[in-house]
Amino acid sequence: MSLEAIRYRRGSLQILNQLLLPHQSLYEEISSVRQGWEAIRAMKVRGAPAIAIVGCLSIAVELHNKGNAEWSVGSLEMFVADSLSFLVSARPTAVNMARAAQELGHFVHQEAKREGTTAASLRESVIGWAEAMLDKDLKDNKSIGEHGACHLLQRVGQDKVIVLTHCNTGSLATAGYGTALGVIRSLHAMGHLEHVYCTETRPYNQGARLTAYELVYEKIPATLIADSMVSMAMKEKKISAVFVGADRVVANGDTANKVGTYQLAIAAKYHGIPFYVAAPSTSCDLSLEHGRQIVIEERPSQELTDISGVRVAAPGIGVWNPAFDVTPHELITGGIVTEYGVFAPAELQAGLLHVNPQTMDQPQTA
Repeated sequence: MSLEAIRYRRGSLQILNQLLLPHQSLYEEISSVRQGWEAIRAMKVRGAPAIAIVGCLSIAVELHNKGNAEWSVGSLEMFVADSLSFLVSARPTAVNMARAAQELGHFVHQEAKREGTTAASLRESVIGWAEAMLDKDLKDNKSIGEHGACHLLQRVGQDKVIVLTHCNTGSLATAGYGTALGVIRSLHAMGHLEHVYCTETRPYNQGARLTAYELVYEKIPATLIADSMVSMAMKEKKISAVFVGADRVVANGDTANKVGTYQLAIAAKYHGIPFYVAAPSTSCDLSLEHGRQIVIEERPSQELTDISGVRVAAPGIGVWNPAFDVTPHELITGGIVTEYGVFAPAELQAGLLHVNPQTMDQPQTA
């Protein structure tokens, strides 16, 4: 059974505080948009799909708990619009929250104009829209897992594969199952996974704290390595492929993901190892033409200088702490795995526009 990062029922949203893992499993109640923003910003909840889901569900919970009495159609529409704008500001690099804000904002605006719409009916529609995200994300992740596993097995022609992954892309980063870790989970279920190597993912240690936790929990054969060991692992450990997630994939296939991904892609290219990005279409931002247009979030210096609240760096040293880097599309040699299939970076834009033209924006040249 997969871990639950998000527990939701109508009027109640709880998140597993991932800052406390793996030592403590504590679910915290989110009862307002402000609390949702704070949980996302503090990285109590993280992973691009989970950020969007928790953000939208925080709106649903606050609407439910406030009831119908204080709303008009206009004031409810304004509350949703203001809340979405606020939530997007929590972590700007991940596109899923921004895309959800665009789609939900448009939905609310259209519903508000519909003849016969009342504050009560609009409130119910918004809550239902947010709730549907949970089921859709889980379904999409299972499709990603199947597509990625089958594509790799066909490409390498091996019965058993060894996979390297970075950061956390499993049940803790999504509604369940996961993206890159979902591919690994599918390979394991098929009986074709020999071993997984996961990086510690400094400076926030999502690999050591979260991915390792998920792999142990699900009894998947795995080994933890330091980020600085990836080239040696590729040379010595017969790595079949690298699978990573994504916080934003732009029109040409350039991909923003947890810092350290770019150097993995370079090392994989040198060693002739297929490098895959696994992400739902909601992480694809076709409004941006190339990766230089992606805003990269920078995190507090203490995340680099301190470990578990203990200072390890020399006092007075300067710190640069970008949370993400951008992997150029030419290094994504395996493909970009989505719920619709696996695309070469050059095919991504046309492929997604073909299968889902309504939700994909056209690129804008900078």
